[in-house]
Amino acid sequence: MTIQNKPEGTALTMAIEGRIDTQTAPDLQDAIQNSIEGVTDLILDFTDVGYISSAGLRVVLLAQNWMDAKGGTMLIRGAGKNIVNIFKITGFDNFLTLE
Repeated sequence: MTIQNKPEGTALTMAIEGRIDTQTAPDLQDAIQNSIEGVTDLILDFTDVGYISSAGLRVVLLAQNWMDAKGGTMLIRGAGKNIVNIFKITGFDNFLTLE
């Protein structure tokens, strides 16, 4: 998995490429946690994410909670059909903003 940060003012787009699984989820969690200071709008670009495990879902939930706690927003952009289906099956689509 690779992560590319693209800051723009108080918005941050994190373009993620690869699998978000048990091995890579801790790296994503650290990357998000270390990048969101001063960020009001977090965009996780899932265009190149092919798979997300329960460990990855946990990180997405944590990121949403962190942004909610600071009064910010979080958007999941470009998630493929399989990833969107996982969000729907798990009920994550009820609290995530998907684009």
